[in-house]
Amino acid sequence: MDAQGRGRAGDIDPADQWVLNPDTGEYELRLSPSAAQSPVPGPRGDAPAPAPDREVPPQRRRRSAPEEPAPGRAGRRRPAKKKSRGKRVLLWTGGTMAFVVLAGGTAGYLYLQHLNGNIQSVSDDGASTGGFQKDKAINILLIGTDKRTGSGNEGYGDSGSAGHADTTILLHVSKDRSNATALSIPRDLIVDVPDCPTTQEDGTQKVIPGSSGARFNASLGQSGRTPSCTMRTVTELTGVTPDNFMVADFNAVKTLTSAVGGVDVCLAKDIDDPDSHLKLPAGEHTVEGEQALAFVRTRHSVGFGGDLSRIEIQQQFLSALMRKLKSNDTLTSPSKMLKLAEAGTEALTVDSKLDSIGKLKDLGLELGKLNTKNLTFTTVPVIDNPAEKVKATVVLKEGPAQQVFDMMQNDVSFTEVKKKESEKEKKEAAAVAARLKGEQSEPSEVRVRVMNGGAPAGSAQQELSYLQTDAGVTKSENAGNAPAELAKTTLEYAPDQADQARALAEILGLSGAAMKPGDSVTNSQGLPTMTLTLGKDFKGAGVKLDATSAKAPEDLQKSTADKVECAK
Repeated sequence: MDAQGRGRAGDIDPADQWVLNPDTGEYELRLSPSAAQSPVPGPRGDAPAPAPDREVPPQRRRRSAPEEPAPGRAGRRRPAKKKSRGKRVLLWTGGTMAFVVLAGGTAGYLYLQHLNGNIQSVSDDGASTGGFQKDKAINILLIGTDKRTGSGNEGYGDSGSAGHADTTILLHVSKDRSNATALSIPRDLIVDVPDCPTTQEDGTQKVIPGSSGARFNASLGQSGRTPSCTMRTVTELTGVTPDNFMVADFNAVKTLTSAVGGVDVCLAKDIDDPDSHLKLPAGEHTVEGEQALAFVRTRHSVGFGGDLSRIEIQQQFLSALMRKLKSNDTLTSPSKMLKLAEAGTEALTVDSKLDSIGKLKDLGLELGKLNTKNLTFTTVPVIDNPAEKVKATVVLKEGPAQQVFDMMQNDVSFTEVKKKESEKEKKEAAAVAARLKGEQSEPSEVRVRVMNGGAPAGSAQQELSYLQTDAGVTKSENAGNAPAELAKTTLEYAPDQADQARALAEILGLSGAAMKPGDSVTNSQGLPTMTLTLGKDFKGAGVKLDATSAKAPEDLQKSTADKVECAK
């Protein structure tokens, strides 16, 4: 949208075309007389509707006579309608899902087609999972670039930048939608960027060589790398393969904050940063447009003055934006919702698996199920690069970083979430927990064969050596590869082997969910034995396998989106 807030397709702001229908009590999007004259496709792909010979002003529908109340209900008012699910959707992508409140009919259809035309997409080059799914955990890669586009951005970023991964967040939303984690990845983190198969503009394929010991932000823009390269780098780094990506530049911050009427932020001290052009006294402020961009770009005046400090202020800003998007002030304003839809679809570039309003709507409905109090913002644990005298880059803080990655891989929440369980779920949970209760055999009495079902090559033999040498499970053998790969390690056993299964579960750190009552098989001596299948969650011989026991590092700095934080 231009400076006057008008759509690109004409001089009329669609936000001004909402009219309250007195018969339904709902807002409806109506075309102006001039817009109604333009030939447009019908909502089902019909031929274009002919334009009328003359302008006819839209007529207001006459209110029908009230229905006679049913016996015994005289004087009782109809209960107020609840807000539609669409209006309660949390606008995670900065307004791209706002269209879900559009009224049906031709006017709504035309505007949806207009929004579809706004969306820019680029290939995921096979780096994603193929797109998010409604019945699984969701992982969205959000990338903010330092590329200058549009007017007014001359004072920000590198004037010659091809658009590096300046701000990157891996958003993980749990399978049950009860919690989410927004993990910031420092731009100066030293990583290995893998080879990136890339689709060129002419449709041909090209492999951009990877590089070891590179800054993370070089995974985009450098050597012609596309967002799919950043996606591959994140997978290599965290073990989490993103479902989709969204890319935004400087203009996204300006247009989205203006669309919602500004974002409320807090400063613990006065800030005068000549580099970002942010000049604000301590206290609470509402920022939008140019000032909002200056806020998220400042770093020399907050914290330790580096990129990690800027990540913190960006997380505080995003928390404030989430609260504003979810507020009634936004969700009940047709004008703001439409401006968000317009700004969001113009500001973002998405992957080819997320290239339509319908797909964005479906994603928005899934993300809208989350309560912001269970959205945790945190950052990959890092330390200064010990190889540098002048500290300019960072490297992983190995132990804590792997803990964080494991939690995301295994869908473990960073916040304590109290879940409501049905009676059926309670019974199932009790049955799973009961598998670990009871007598246990001596390790020397446990018979088990070990198979590799997705772990690194050689894992079955390594685990077998551990069991026989360190755990005393001498009646064990290597059974080679499993017929299919598994995400989680499992132990299958017959009912009369339950005491052996419990003993092995304690040795390996298996959860009740990993224990699968079933049938035994025959080992090489012709004796009944259990089957341990190592899945993709296998971390090495002797490493406990129960992912549900994972905990965040004690010194991990994190915050939740419902809390107001003041930049220090």
